[in-house]
Amino acid sequence: QTGLPSGMFSLLQGSGSEIGRLLVRHEDAEAVGFTGSQKGGRALFDLAATRDRPIPVYAEMGSINPLVVLPGALAERLDSIVDGLAQSVTMGGGQFCTKPGTVFYLQGVDGDRFAHKLAEKLSASPSMTLLNAGIRDRFEETVRHLLSVVGVQAQVTGSSSGNADCGTFLLSVGSDAWRAHPALHEEAFGPAALLVSCRDLEDLLDALKVATGQLTGTVHTGAGDSQADIRRVSAVLEQNVGRVIFNGYPTGVEVGHAMVHGGPYPATTSLGTTSVGSGAIDRFARAVAFQNVPDALLPPALQNANPLHIWRKVNGQMSDAAIVG
Repeated sequence: QTGLPSGMFSLLQGSGSEIGRLLVRHEDAEAVGFTGSQKGGRALFDLAATRDRPIPVYAEMGSINPLVVLPGALAERLDSIVDGLAQSVTMGGGQFCTKPGTVFYLQGVDGDRFAHKLAEKLSASPSMTLLNAGIRDRFEETVRHLLSVVGVQAQVTGSSSGNADCGTFLLSVGSDAWRAHPALHEEAFGPAALLVSCRDLEDLLDALKVATGQLTGTVHTGAGDSQADIRRVSAVLEQNVGRVIFNGYPTGVEVGHAMVHGGPYPATTSLGTTSVGSGAIDRFARAVAFQNVPDALLPPALQNANPLHIWRKVNGQMSDAAIVG
């Protein structure tokens, strides 16, 4: 009905990675977008690089999305943070790539209450069904791997039932063990979170710096937190994530001009792009400059008769570049 070429959209289904490999190798493929595991995304990225004519792979490969809760925030609204965080961790069965998987907080009375209440809240969560049994099995395998690290304790342990049902998990660990064991930095794709307790702000910042290459980073603040402390936390997040959130939760991504759903490797294979938002189209476009080209020979979008071109010129947004597919 719109006149688009037939075959512009095709859906190919199959198990395993064979179809993905064939598509990336195909001579007509110019670029690849991928959402999935780090193992799968990296395999396609490496495969595309071995072609006679390499092509870009824009792989979005998940994240632990660090979330920091500062003391001032706990003093003001501990209960509401627990409620919001529990909902964010379990939303969609924890199968959001922006799920806050690792939570940093300071030890102390409020910190202990926060950890205890979050465990209570998550333990009351009903069993949920994941997308399929394979995802559920891989999720529980990842949780077992995390629990095998010395120093990690299970605060909430869910149980499996049926084809793809599973319960919620909450694990805890100290900051020293968190820094010492890279295995703890692995994403658990499902309803689980890891609490990292820190001795003081300096300890928290050192632990947070280890969480590199993430899609999102969140910080909850209150009036009792100094602007200097907040700025230091935000600065660390800014260097390591694609989207910084204040006093909210990262789950869900709004399609808009300012959205950045990306981040440094290993969150993505292309840190300068976004896979959601209007900027996502730039991944599949190529920039061309037209210099001293007669108006009649320019692409229609750049000709003087184009109303949009005239508007840009009048408003000081003149450009002699066009983006072509």
